[in-house]
Amino acid sequence: MGRVTGGPGDGGIDAAIREDALGLDEVYVQAKKFEKNTVGEGDLRNFAGAIDAAGTSKGVFVTTSVFTKAARKYVQKSPKRIVLIDGEELARLMVENNVGVRIQYQYKINRIDEDYFTQSNY
Repeated sequence: MGRVTGGPGDGGIDAAIREDALGLDEVYVQAKKFEKNTVGEGDLRNFAGAIDAAGTSKGVFVTTSVFTKAARKYVQKSPKRIVLIDGEELARLMVENNVGVRIQYQYKINRIDEDYFTQSNY
């Protein structure tokens, strides 16, 4: 129950997710794909302003990079509920939820079946 809103003039919001079927409450998402840049406090301030302008107080900020200490501190002090997902957490969530991943190796671990060695099997 979500929609992509990102693109030119998106107002700092890339997607919106409805928390209920009626759309009474939404969570807004901002995503940044960075290879070398970090996400700083200014980025979080802009996002907080964008979700405020959209009339909600909940958001998720996702990056392939990392958040600076100042950015994390800003979110901790903010009255808005903003969840930060950095590249490492994003990869963990993708693997855990089987999104955008493929099994490369699979291991099989056998154990002794002690019931096999009962009198009835001889």
